[in-house]
Amino acid sequence: MRSRFNISNYSNLAQRVITAIIGASAIIAGTIYSEWTYFLIFGVILAFCQMEFYKLSGLDGMLPLKSFGTFIGLCIFILVFLVEMQNLPDKYYFIIFPLVALVFFVKLYRKSDKKPFTGIAYTFLGIFYVAIPFCLLTVSAFAIDDTFHAEIIIGALLILWASDTGAYFAGTKFGKTKLFERVSPKKSWEGSLGGAVAAFITAMILARFFLALEQWQWFCITAIIVIAGTYGDLIESLFKRSIAIKDSGNKLPGHGGFMDRFDGLLLSSPFIAAFLKIF
Repeated sequence: MRSRFNISNYSNLAQRVITAIIGASAIIAGTIYSEWTYFLIFGVILAFCQMEFYKLSGLDGMLPLKSFGTFIGLCIFILVFLVEMQNLPDKYYFIIFPLVALVFFVKLYRKSDKKPFTGIAYTFLGIFYVAIPFCLLTVSAFAIDDTFHAEIIIGALLILWASDTGAYFAGTKFGKTKLFERVSPKKSWEGSLGGAVAAFITAMILARFFLALEQWQWFCITAIIVIAGTYGDLIESLFKRSIAIKDSGNKLPGHGGFMDRFDGLLLSSPFIAAFLKIF
C-alpha cells in the first residue's frame, strides 16, 4: 500500500521549501493569468491574515469583531480593485467611511464587552494594519498607466522573498551581531545584509525582463522592501512577543501562519504605492 504524502514527516527546512514552492507558484501563476485570479488569491490571503491578527488579539484578552472586521477589510479590498479596474467611479470610495463606522453600532449591542472601545480599536487596527496594505498593493499594480501590471506585483514579491531567503541563510551561516535582540533574538545584521544583497541582485535581474518600471524604480522599490520589510518583520515579532507565541498560525508548514509569511509586505506596500503614485 502506498504511503500518503505527509509534509510533517520532513525537516523544518524541507517543509519551508516545499510550502514556498507550492505557494509561490500558485500566487505567481494566478497573478499572471488575469486580474481576477490575482483578486481572488490575494483576497483569500488578506482574509487569512486578518483573521489571524484578530485571533492573536483575542489571545491577549482583546475582543475585536473578528468576522465583521474581516468582512470590512474584504469589502474595502473589493472596492479598491473595482475602482482601479475602472468598473466603478472613484466616488464609491466614500462607502468606506460609513462601512467602518458600523463597527461602533455593532459593538454597542455587545453587552458582554467590559471594554468595548478596546475591541473597537483592535478591530480598526486589523483593518488598517492588514487590509489596507493589501489594498495599496492593488493600487501599485495600476499605478503606472491605470492598467493592471502583474509584473509589479510579482517583482515586489520576488524581491521580498529573495530578501527573506537571503536573510535566513546568511543569518544562519554568519549571524553574530544582533539586529534587535529585545524583539527578535535570532535576527542579525549579517542576515539583513545577506537579504539586502539577494534582494538587489533579484532587482537587477527583474529590471532586464520586467519593463513596466525603470531600473532605478526597481532599485527604489527594493530599498523600500529591504528597510520597511525588515521593520514589518520586527513589528510582527513584537506583537507575537507581547502575547508569548512563536508563530501567528500553523497553516503554512515551515513558515507558521499567513502573517508570518506576509508581514514584510504589510509595511512595504504603503511605501511602494506612495512611491509609484508620486514619482
